[in-house]
Amino acid sequence: MPRFVGRDREVAALGGALGKPPAVVLIDGEAGIGKSRLLREFLAAQAERGCRVVVGACPELRVPYTLGAVVDAVRDGVGSVSGLRLSGLGGALRPLFPEWAADLPPAPEPLEDATAARHRLFRAFVEVFSRLDVGVLVLEDVHWADEATLEFLLFLVSRRPQPVSVMVTYRREEVPPDSLLLRLTSRLPADAHLVRLTLKPLGIGETAAFVSSMLADDHVSAEFAAFLHVRTEGIPLAVEESVRLMHDRADLIRQDGGWARRRLDRIEVPPTIRDAMLERVGRLPHDTRTVLYAVSVLSGPADYVTLKAVTGLPEDRFTAQAADALGCGLLHEAGPGQWSFRHSLACHAVYEAIPAHERRAMHLRAGRALEGRPLQPVAQLARHFRLAGHVEASCRYTEQAADLSTQSGDVATAALMLHSLVTSLALPAEPLVRLVMKIQFQALSGSDPYSKIIDSLQSALEIQALTPEQQAPVRFQIGRVLMVAGEIEAGRLEILRAVPHLAPDALEAARARTLLALPLGNARPVSEHLRWLHEAPAVALSIAPHHRLLLSVERAFALLMLGEEAGWTAAWQIPDEPADPRAASIVAAGHTNVGEEAMRWGRYDEAGERLAKALALAERYELLDCFDSIASSQAHLDWFTGAWAGLADRAARLVNDDDRVRLKDRCEAALVAGLLQAAAGDRDEAQERLRFAGRDDQQRIEAAAALAQLCLRDGDVDEALRLTEGPSESTVGTGIWPRAVEVTPVRVAALVAAGRLGRAADLVTAFEHAVGDKDAQAPQASLVLCRAILAQAEGRLTDAAALFADAATAWEGLPRPYDALLAREHHAHCLLADGRHEAGLPVLSDVLRGLSALGAHNDADRVARFLNGRGWDTQARGRGRPSYGDRLSPRELAVARLLVGGRTNREIAEVLVVSTQTVASQLKSAMRKLRVTSRTALAIRVVELGLTGEQGRSPAADE
Repeated sequence: MPRFVGRDREVAALGGALGKPPAVVLIDGEAGIGKSRLLREFLAAQAERGCRVVVGACPELRVPYTLGAVVDAVRDGVGSVSGLRLSGLGGALRPLFPEWAADLPPAPEPLEDATAARHRLFRAFVEVFSRLDVGVLVLEDVHWADEATLEFLLFLVSRRPQPVSVMVTYRREEVPPDSLLLRLTSRLPADAHLVRLTLKPLGIGETAAFVSSMLADDHVSAEFAAFLHVRTEGIPLAVEESVRLMHDRADLIRQDGGWARRRLDRIEVPPTIRDAMLERVGRLPHDTRTVLYAVSVLSGPADYVTLKAVTGLPEDRFTAQAADALGCGLLHEAGPGQWSFRHSLACHAVYEAIPAHERRAMHLRAGRALEGRPLQPVAQLARHFRLAGHVEASCRYTEQAADLSTQSGDVATAALMLHSLVTSLALPAEPLVRLVMKIQFQALSGSDPYSKIIDSLQSALEIQALTPEQQAPVRFQIGRVLMVAGEIEAGRLEILRAVPHLAPDALEAARARTLLALPLGNARPVSEHLRWLHEAPAVALSIAPHHRLLLSVERAFALLMLGEEAGWTAAWQIPDEPADPRAASIVAAGHTNVGEEAMRWGRYDEAGERLAKALALAERYELLDCFDSIASSQAHLDWFTGAWAGLADRAARLVNDDDRVRLKDRCEAALVAGLLQAAAGDRDEAQERLRFAGRDDQQRIEAAAALAQLCLRDGDVDEALRLTEGPSESTVGTGIWPRAVEVTPVRVAALVAAGRLGRAADLVTAFEHAVGDKDAQAPQASLVLCRAILAQAEGRLTDAAALFADAATAWEGLPRPYDALLAREHHAHCLLADGRHEAGLPVLSDVLRGLSALGAHNDADRVARFLNGRGWDTQARGRGRPSYGDRLSPRELAVARLLVGGRTNREIAEVLVVSTQTVASQLKSAMRKLRVTSRTALAIRVVELGLTGEQGRSPAADE
């Protein structure tokens, strides 16, 4: 049951009313607004104070039974009239309460006057209330009450003294114009103590609190609360049912410590609301339903003339039924002469109930009607003609609407309109290609905006009779979208088939060759990629400026990926500010891509600056896809530069959001998560993340290098060789050195471990030749590291120590602290192997402090064990974070103790105020140190060692 929120004022008013009995309380509100909940919560408190209340409800029946709600209230609230000593009036109740026949007085003589008989019955009810000391009669939904019940209410409130307080709830919009209820609300005696309450919807903050109470009081994101409030208008029942539906369909996700929805777009109509709405609409005459259908098709405020045109009804029938539709309570006057549904969920429910053929016809009539306006609403026209299936008109108006949206800076809406059109209608090839060209995928949300586009393009190829020249632009678009979606080789094949038939000076001809120049997918020599780039023809002078910008951005990206320093000259031509909104996504993507390549080259300051520029543009122009791309790239950069605080949680959020975040961004985040887990010692989880990261072409080489590094640490040299063979060939072997930075040192180490020193030396030479004297700090540092590994294997310890020291210095200059510390560790081991203990041990001690401070606990433990084995007191030296060797750290001990107490990882995380990932990492570390392989075995081992201590006590963080 959700928390009772947002009704403090109403509860206070009810309390004030019943504090001065007898009162008449009228509670008005639409369906689902919370009238019953308000009464239930308030009356529960009244019962605790000893006030006797009887409650009845008027059911929605075609023929209500006489006084049914009053009878039910008395029967449920009284139980028995035995011992009440009722007067002869009580006999009048016999027909209504046959089960009380033994306790009621004899039936009185029948009265010929029906009014007098009813008056006698009413007095009998009042006597029962008096004998039972009933203080309040509550009747709900009295808009459905029978006439006798309403007469009884009028009888009660007009008597002096008024025998009981009366509380009723009703929906104003469903009260018939001739109902006696209107007399109750407008013609009470002058001395009546009247309280009127009209319940309002919940506000955004109240909606958030309401939803939070349904989700274990966890935080609800402001964006989700606002979205839900807009879609449900704050109607509590609609909010509750919508959240339950989203929860049942796994549409709610944990994000930033709270709850959010996977997709913030249109909300589905909950079945309970849909069924109630359709039952209500189904009772209306056919022409009245037609009017409601038309209002739902127009989806917004509709004027008389437009609405009549959409219904297709003759003037006389429309006039009569329009009045009935407006009076049925579902519509309201949104402005002078403007009608719309009171609630969007009701509008959606009615719209979904329209038969498909009738819906298409109404959309076509709507489009024709709106076309006649002096100022055409092109966005509405685009929608109506698209849903009517009218190809020519939908293309024309969608393109106009998208262009207007883009010119106003709303590229997200433009992309969505174009995407909706090309994926829902079978368009001719020429407009299809033109519209797909205009879609800015960076502005679309969702994890896969590509598949339906590709299906539409492929369908055009299969169904339409096209010449090779007509097919070529379609194939190019298929290939381009496939490559963007990560299907590199399939995309390249389509582009290769298109190239011979593309017009030489066409934009597609230049873009096709630039895309083929990108060193993605299967290995090809760098010369082949450069040939494609150099063959890209000059485009016609008529090409639009934003298309020229796109070409220059793609060319800069290709040059940088290929290791050409000319790429930086091209990258510096990318503007910081786009000339118009259409260019915004091109510039943002350009800065993001250059930032990625700056990381590969080791230009981390420039990478950070480029990502910051991209983020500013994404925020300004609402480039939805860019946010995740920038976030994953920033996480990658933070891994390199040692900004690890909170990095694991940021990466995990991206990886786990498989509905909203695109695969390429999830893979980059998974790479970062896997690298962090490997450094922490979570080998199994690291492998899982790294294998997932390898699904994206941009991350597969670095992921393979990280997996091979884990294999080398485990002594599995053969697997390390297998993992690095292909990536090494596709980078160093092809001359594409920017992608070789991470894999080449691991490949050299694997070859050395296998005793293949000659092959290792050849690889180092090839890497050196590929990099040359390029101004690329990361590859140059990687090359020095490769030389150091080779020198150590060849027994040249003095040279190896110096080279490892040089590599560490080079990594530090980027900065890349983790790699610098690992290089320092190798430097120290070379010194020790060379007999220089007095120099090597202090270096290792410094490395230990650095690794501990960084959070690389697995590496820190390894160094600490080595130092402890050499008699070096790792806890007495320096100010760094201590290593506990094979002993549990205070935090690991606290986690283990809570595990002994039977707590789950989540419960442990809540007690210690850490993430569940941290708990899992510390449990794995504890299992490793105590040499057990399961949680149960760990708990038993902790008990056996007498380490249980004070379970649940939260220690200070390990220092």
